[in-house]
Amino acid sequence: MDTIFAQATASGRAGVSIIRLSGPQAFDITSNFCKVPPVGKPALRSVIDLDGGLIDRALLLCFGEGASFTGEKVVEFHVHGGLATVSKLLAELGKSNGCRMAKPGEFTRRALENGNLDLNQVEALSDLIDAETEMQRKQAMLVLGGQFSKKGKVWKENLLRGAALLEASIDFSDDEIPANLHLEVRRLIEATEISITSVLERSTIAFKIRDGFTVAIVGRPNVGKSTLLNSIAGRDVAITSHIAGTTRDVIEVRVDLDGLPVTFMDTAGLRDTNDDIESLGISMAYKKSKIADIKVFLVSDEKEKLLIAKKPSDIIVLNKADTRKSSGFSVSGKTGEGVSYLLNQIGKKLSQETMVDVAAIRERQFEGLTAANECLKKTKTFLDQDPLPYELASQELYFASTQLDFVFGKIDIESVLDEIFSSFCLGK
Repeated sequence: MDTIFAQATASGRAGVSIIRLSGPQAFDITSNFCKVPPVGKPALRSVIDLDGGLIDRALLLCFGEGASFTGEKVVEFHVHGGLATVSKLLAELGKSNGCRMAKPGEFTRRALENGNLDLNQVEALSDLIDAETEMQRKQAMLVLGGQFSKKGKVWKENLLRGAALLEASIDFSDDEIPANLHLEVRRLIEATEISITSVLERSTIAFKIRDGFTVAIVGRPNVGKSTLLNSIAGRDVAITSHIAGTTRDVIEVRVDLDGLPVTFMDTAGLRDTNDDIESLGISMAYKKSKIADIKVFLVSDEKEKLLIAKKPSDIIVLNKADTRKSSGFSVSGKTGEGVSYLLNQIGKKLSQETMVDVAAIRERQFEGLTAANECLKKTKTFLDQDPLPYELASQELYFASTQLDFVFGKIDIESVLDEIFSSFCLGK
């Protein structure tokens, strides 16, 4: 197997850059550039090129086989982050026999292949790198920390135990089979089904934490929707005008709201119009509003008729708080009055749904767990039959177990792996 190398920190000028070397010849290759430090003991070394010239004074860390991120021998060069220094060391490593530049995600792929990470942890690592908000970070760390994998291990053990009990009964007569055997199998199945179902039920919110919530600002023309969006964004992202119908398209702004990723959408003013372009914008406003997690109805009057059905999670707010004497909840995008309170209310509504716990956060996981649960339902149907078809029931448990293997990456899923690792950066 080749020894691979790449810059593990972001490209560009920096105070320190890390170049990672992983593989069976990592220590031998490093010895061509400096004296190799003892495993686990950081050391400052003068790193020389293959012609004997000094490249840099660097901090070196060596990890033994089985004790590194990849599970292989690993050396990390912590060099000064000048572009020339990094480029020179990478070029010199590339000249070494048996050493080549790593492909995108190859370090992580080796960690998977060496059993340091399972497939879900690999995906969680990608989510952690991409995390923009605190809730995204927490959710990724929950899976990366192995909580999902621990549940999967329990599920798999339950199914294998149930299948073993059923198969052990195939060669025996009904008189020889313990009367409570099917009850033990049912207990294992139901416990697993309940646990998987709870994970699936949290998945809708988990997807939202990962991909983001949406809040649509809706209302009639000229109520101040675009001005409110600009105030939320803290900059001018939407054109504002006294002319009705200025907004013809949906304008979106991504915001970190109390650790949650939220996209606010400014929509076209709702009214009857003969303008074809404006009509398209209004049609889009209705469409986006229907799928939004929360709608903020910006109105001019508390008794105003809403043109879109209101859900319990939606918020009605009066406009132009800076000129209004009403005691009702109002905001002013122009002065910012009431905007913080509005954001606080939106944050509370979303936070009520976002208890961070183990959940399927990828479509692949969701589909696999759903399929496994369907197999468990079929198994329970077989358990209710008399006589009990032991072989069929056992086979369904193996089908369920296979689905779990797919979820946790225990079977050949090369196409899935290729897609996952193609999105990783070079040094990961």
